[in-house]
Amino acid sequence: MHTETSSNIDESVATSSCHHSDSYAADKAKLLSRLARVEGQIRGIARMVEDDRYCVDILTQISAVNSSMQKIGLLLLEDHIRGCVVGAEGDDLDAKLDELNAAIARFTKSIG
Repeated sequence: MHTETSSNIDESVATSSCHHSDSYAADKAKLLSRLARVEGQIRGIARMVEDDRYCVDILTQISAVNSSMQKIGLLLLEDHIRGCVVGAEGDDLDAKLDELNAAIARFTKSIG
């Protein structure tokens, strides 16, 4: 039986769809800034747990992280549509639409 470690899973996800994109180039700085903010929020939540903070306060911060990630995902999705889907033609359009539908399905599944 083959088991993957966390780092192997991260590596396989990173290389599973090895496409480069400039569709979010205009928003790259904004995306990185928002991701850095979320990273800080996550560290703050870890400190809250370490400090035995009240459960509801921690849940509130988790909700804020989830909301931030949803906004980041929606911005990426919008950039993908504008930069990768709009303008595609023929068989490429069909493939891009299939890819878009799969991405929307994964994203909406993750946000409940």
